[in-house]
Amino acid sequence: MPGTRHLPRRIAYATALLTLLLAGTAVTLAALSGSGYALWYVSVGVLLGLVSVALGLVVAGRRPDNAVAPLLVLVGLIPIWMTGSDSYGAAVAHRPDLVPVSALVVTLQPGTWMFLYVPPALLALLFPTGRLPGRRWRWVVAGLVVVPVAFTVLAALDPTPFPAPFAHVPHAFGTVHGTAFRIAQVAAIALLPVLLGLLAATAAAMVVRYRREPDEVRRAQVKWFALGALFVPGTLLLCWCSYLFLDGPDLVLVGLAATFLAVPTATAIAILRHDLYDVDRAISATVTYGIVTAGLLGFYTAATLLGGLALGRRSAVTAAVATALCAAALAPLRTRLQRRVDRRLYPRRQAALATVEDLGRRTHAGTARPEQLEAALRVALRDPQLRVGYRLPGTTTYVDAAGAPLEPAGRRPVPVRLGGEEIGVLVPGGAASRELLREVAGVCALPVEVVRLRAELRQALREVESSRARLLHVGYSERRRLERDLHDGAQQRLVSLGMALRLAQRHLGDGSVDVDGVLDQAVAELGTAVAELRQIAHGLRPSSLDDGLAHALTTMVGTVPVPVTLDVCPDRLPDEVATTAYYVASEAVVNAVKHADAATIGLRVARVDGRLTVQIRDDGRGGARLLPGAGLAGLVDRVAAAGGGLRLTSPLGHGTLVEAELPCGS
Repeated sequence: MPGTRHLPRRIAYATALLTLLLAGTAVTLAALSGSGYALWYVSVGVLLGLVSVALGLVVAGRRPDNAVAPLLVLVGLIPIWMTGSDSYGAAVAHRPDLVPVSALVVTLQPGTWMFLYVPPALLALLFPTGRLPGRRWRWVVAGLVVVPVAFTVLAALDPTPFPAPFAHVPHAFGTVHGTAFRIAQVAAIALLPVLLGLLAATAAAMVVRYRREPDEVRRAQVKWFALGALFVPGTLLLCWCSYLFLDGPDLVLVGLAATFLAVPTATAIAILRHDLYDVDRAISATVTYGIVTAGLLGFYTAATLLGGLALGRRSAVTAAVATALCAAALAPLRTRLQRRVDRRLYPRRQAALATVEDLGRRTHAGTARPEQLEAALRVALRDPQLRVGYRLPGTTTYVDAAGAPLEPAGRRPVPVRLGGEEIGVLVPGGAASRELLREVAGVCALPVEVVRLRAELRQALREVESSRARLLHVGYSERRRLERDLHDGAQQRLVSLGMALRLAQRHLGDGSVDVDGVLDQAVAELGTAVAELRQIAHGLRPSSLDDGLAHALTTMVGTVPVPVTLDVCPDRLPDEVATTAYYVASEAVVNAVKHADAATIGLRVARVDGRLTVQIRDDGRGGARLLPGAGLAGLVDRVAAAGGGLRLTSPLGHGTLVEAELPCGS
């Protein structure tokens, strides 16, 4: 109904107000008790309770229709009630004139401890949806209400006088004696296993809800609640430690404080941020170390007992020997125990680690390929959308195992690193947690490295084939151009010159030919033909390179209509290196002048550690690209054929940088 949609939030606010009133009362009683320890004790209880209250109010604000919020606030009453009731007697004894004595409160106090279990039990029954797992569970809710009420009433009928300072206080409900008292005692004792059964039923309700729930989010929420509930057996371990080492239950207070923090915190995280951390990993680690601790305490207890019988109860040798035996016995078992626990509580981790290990073993045997990593991890992590990306050396892009581009942006990829270098990414599809993926990324670095190197090799081979084909095509095109230039230019001139000389030869005897004029014309045609041949030869290799690369570049930039800053090393270079460097510089400068509208151009050639670097930078419009068939694309092949590489950086509006590296020996 619309009117009751936000009823849980209103109940949570009202309960929070009641809790604040009780907290103020508890602190006041502690102050009136005259004990500094009581004030400290109550203050801690109040702070613990207010943490749960605050988290409950946050949940109420975010999930106003969920009954978990008021129950979370109600859980905050427990430590406040416990510490406040402990201070009530001390306050009455110290300031009887200020603290009133209520016969009803004193009568009910011995049995109200059972109510402290009701809020956590109801929270377990209704978590995370605020509804029961089924209709039959309503009997458990009824029992959680009826049993504490009946126990409190039966305990109130005990005729035994109340302890000081309430010895004179009458029983508010009267008392029973004789047979009636014994029946009341038996009935009260019988209610204890009933309460224990109800609490076990609430734990069973969580298991039932988890197994029946198809939604992964709600299953994760139940796991978060279970993680907080694990602090209850942890408190029992602390109690064991306390009796073993301190001869008293002092450490139980630490365990209870941790429980009162853990349960509300885990509940709020489950409702609001179930994906904050890998809860399976946390549960597995907690259970593993809990079992190890229990085994350690058991072994230590047995060793101390047996050693004490022989050497004395307070023997330091006994404690030292027992500790050494515990460490020696349990240390080798932790890893094996972790695997067993992971197999039950963290199956994805166990499956993923086993899958990577198995893939490596089968790859070594030749029955599998490292490229199968993605498919194997998809099955192990139960994430059919998982992708494995490989970062090719020298690039910032990722590819899949087949070499196709992979774009992980927007999907929170987990990097795979080897030796501090990022070599790939794991891109979750939604099911796998980032914490688990980080661990998997650490163990699958070797197959990722193998795959990316194989992908680089395949790409390099494809580039070599493509470059070879392009170079062959360019060679054929250049040969046809040379043939055409020679045929249409120098060859035609030389043929025409030969015909003119032959004609002059035939008419030398009759004097009809101006021999001097013919010879002058022949000399002019020869000069033109030589100039054309030189121009063609310059296209193959500039003759200015005969005097070195620096001289050739100086001559080249002298014809450029844009100011060029020239910085060229004076070293003598191998001819093929100098020729390639000249064409890189020439093509880049021509492009800057023709297409970039550059105002200035910088040309730098440096030789460092056996590598020649050619850099051409302009301040033009930018946006240049290596298009197929363009001049720069041809330079890529020319530079690659010389064993080097060419890079183009040309952000739009910020100029262009062409940089080539060529091997040139030491």
